[in-house]
Amino acid sequence: MTSTYAVLSEGLEKRFGDVHALRGLDLAVPEGTVCGLLGPNGAGKTTAVRLLTTLQTPDAGTALVAGHDVVREAATVRRLIGVTGQYASVDGDLTGRENLRLFARLLRVPAPRVRGDEMLERFGLAEAADRPARTYSGGMRRRLDLAASLLVRPRVLFLDEPTTGLDPHSRNGIWGAVRELAAEGTTVLLTTQYLEEADQLADEVVLIDGGRAAHRGTPAALKAQIGSYVEVVLPRDAAEQVLHAAAVVLDQLTGAEPVLDADRRTAGAVALDTALTLPRIVRELDAAGVPVVDASLRAPTLDEVFLRLVSRAS
Repeated sequence: MTSTYAVLSEGLEKRFGDVHALRGLDLAVPEGTVCGLLGPNGAGKTTAVRLLTTLQTPDAGTALVAGHDVVREAATVRRLIGVTGQYASVDGDLTGRENLRLFARLLRVPAPRVRGDEMLERFGLAEAADRPARTYSGGMRRRLDLAASLLVRPRVLFLDEPTTGLDPHSRNGIWGAVRELAAEGTTVLLTTQYLEEADQLADEVVLIDGGRAAHRGTPAALKAQIGSYVEVVLPRDAAEQVLHAAAVVLDQLTGAEPVLDADRRTAGAVALDTALTLPRIVRELDAAGVPVVDASLRAPTLDEVFLRLVSRAS
């Protein structure tokens, strides 16, 4: 069991006063994979990471990380993992090079100067290595933070919302680094509110809701659970009643509550009926007197999966 899973938890529970943050969380993350933890605010994602990284202890349940118990063998777990939190932990008064050398010495990394310089090069920070970290952009600080987490070549890397607040270019840089790590065999447990991020990176997604693992599967499997997504585009000058008429048709065809966008003049809905076809959708809209500029029937995005599954659970 311990050789198969990099992270394995059973029945994890955690309370903070009257707040029951985790209510029996079960996880099983195979070695060398990327697992995305998704969920609404307050679902328990960050609490789960804090328990698995030994920053807090569970009130009940057990967890093994890299084959070691997070409570009884906490010191061993800490030696085998890397952690990057929601906010950069680097010292702004130190240069990038000084930050990594300091972390390397604290972690007792052999040849700390050499290892620090290797990580600066790997994360594209060599040219800025001798500048104070406070002068770095948000994306550069996050890359420096990630570099510090990897000084010890962790078996398991925990990334808690690593791209929060970053621009798309910086986010893509972090995504590239995560893909490289996974390709090299590092297990990555990623919490994120960017569903596109999980769709891009995760081998498996676990949707946490109410402190439990409510749904799990590959992004493709989760999308398949809720069928296809129908979207129709109406003329820009279409009246509000036309938009609502389109919503009525989609409601009847799909059995799901339509989503209206008055600015874009679109109506969309998840189609649970796998036999529903685009020609039938267009015919029904035409019969209802709804003019259509464009119509599509496609796989849902992970955002649409998330909204649908969370609404089912609530």
